[in-house]
Amino acid sequence: MARTFLLLGSLFAFIGVAAGAFGAHILKSRLTVEMLNIFEVAVRYQMYHALALVALGLAPQQEAVWWQPYSGYSFIAGILLFSGSLYLWVWTGARWLGAVTPVGGVAFLIGWLCLVAGLWRR
Repeated sequence: MARTFLLLGSLFAFIGVAAGAFGAHILKSRLTVEMLNIFEVAVRYQMYHALALVALGLAPQQEAVWWQPYSGYSFIAGILLFSGSLYLWVWTGARWLGAVTPVGGVAFLIGWLCLVAGLWRR
């Protein structure tokens, strides 16, 4: 689990940096201000949660710690659903993808709640 979170967190962070640079240098002149803002929100939330995944991967692993996998997998789902839907919306112009975004936001919230609950019980 730790290795998976480190690997995916690092990969998502790499993609986030690349996407941010792509947005700042290439998309800036091709998108409306509204769509560029949507793209930047996707990158920002991806980076926050990529770093959270890396932190989870580096955290001490203990047996019977239920919250770490739930938290990490919720962050992964959130990145894919929240940021992924926003990237696709910007890329394709399909506004209906915005309906998927809140599901990813809920996944982020579940991940953070699992983290809080797990740390609270320690």
